[in-house]
Amino acid sequence: MKVSLQHLTKKFSSRGKNQDDVIAVNDFNFEIPDGQLIGLLGPSGCGKSTTLNLLSGLLKPTSGRIFFGEDDVTDLPAENRGVGLVFQNYALYPHLTVRKNILFPLQNLKGAAKLSKEEMDQRALAAAKLVQIDGLMDRKPNELSGGQQQRVAIARALVKMPRILLLDEPLSNLDARLRLQTREEIHRIQKETKITTIFVTHDQEEAMSISDLIVVMKDGNIQQIGKPQEVYDDPVNLFVAAFLGTPPINVFRGEVRQELLCIGQDAVLPVKGVKDQPVFAAIRPEGFVLDEDGPLRCRLGRVEVMGRDTNVVSTHPAMQGESVRSIVPSDSEVKVNGGEVRFSLRPHKVYLFDAQTEARIRFEEA
Repeated sequence: MKVSLQHLTKKFSSRGKNQDDVIAVNDFNFEIPDGQLIGLLGPSGCGKSTTLNLLSGLLKPTSGRIFFGEDDVTDLPAENRGVGLVFQNYALYPHLTVRKNILFPLQNLKGAAKLSKEEMDQRALAAAKLVQIDGLMDRKPNELSGGQQQRVAIARALVKMPRILLLDEPLSNLDARLRLQTREEIHRIQKETKITTIFVTHDQEEAMSISDLIVVMKDGNIQQIGKPQEVYDDPVNLFVAAFLGTPPINVFRGEVRQELLCIGQDAVLPVKGVKDQPVFAAIRPEGFVLDEDGPLRCRLGRVEVMGRDTNVVSTHPAMQGESVRSIVPSDSEVKVNGGEVRFSLRPHKVYLFDAQTEARIRFEEA
């Protein structure tokens, strides 16, 4: 099911006398392709959960329209939209078994949509098998792990055969190993069912690992839309560059002089086609190359061996954060001269941004 959002806006009235209304979602335009998994990604307060609630019908937009396929569902009640919704806190009924939790949405169907008991049981079992909990049908939620409870919540959303599946930070309450396992399950289930799915998260690793497309949001506005790797490799502004990536990108205050990027007093990289100006220079951790004669000089803090990779932690006066994090192969030898470590840079891992607007400044690699 294709989903189209046209100039979708949601404002919340201010509670203060002299305060402006809060714009949670601002002129959101996006068409979600049929059968794809879309990640809505951004920090807390960016409007991603509000967008999900507008799609589900739990909130009404201030302006704009929502289409499921060719159907305008903007004014349609939530129960008539054919949406499956999975919450962060699972929202299972503690006194009901897994079977009855999954059956609950079907038992409330009326009229032509009403099912026989046999049909409901078949659907519940099929949904349970899809999320691999069919052996737990007679247990109650307090007898399940967090990951199993989340699977019950997903099965309950799927049993209605929804046109759209909405997942609101469904992995936040799980530990790291369970998050990894469950996000793989969500990806598998989505590919098997081919249900158009919108997945809300603040965890960029989650969004990038399972989404066909990601929508990066800030303050209710879309910052960038694209395939996860494309957005990571080609951010349109400093916010997107800084939000994506673990460890995060390293941001320096720099200056372009005669088509050379200067960080501190050092000319570290040719940036052909860029006029003289102050800039933010952002370098991905994998963009550093250990080099005894490298142009970028940092003060070594420590070396963290992480198995496959080594993190070189250093400092630089122009660095915007506390430390510079560089990822190098684990077999690299970190040569230090008087406490100084030097790097050359991979040009395609270096991004320039306007010092005022933080918009991307593109340059030709030498």
